Amino acid sequence: MSNVQKISVALTHQQMADVRAAIDAGEYATPAEVVSEAIGDWQAKRAARHDDIARLRQLWDEGKASGDGGHVDFGELRKEARSRLETAKAAAAKDG
Repeated sequence: MSNVQKISVALTHQQMADVRAAIDAGEYATPAEVVSEAIGDWQAKRAARHDDIARLRQLWDEGKASGDGGHVDFGELRKEARSRLETAKAAAAKDG
């Protein structure tokens, strides 16, 4: 741990009580271990979010590059969706 920097972290009374409870239960040896794991979880979540954003951008670009989707009549689209919903409801009522 030669590349360690010390910082000060402010926690609420409840957060500190939870940290102490985890240490008392033997889950962690020190508060620093709790904070280190929390940061690791945050880093993983942050990386996943960045990956999700990159994937959405890629999909967006692919969609745009695929050409014009043409004109959409939203009134007709709603009618079709309602018709499919009613058909599904009728089938479910028949089966159930």
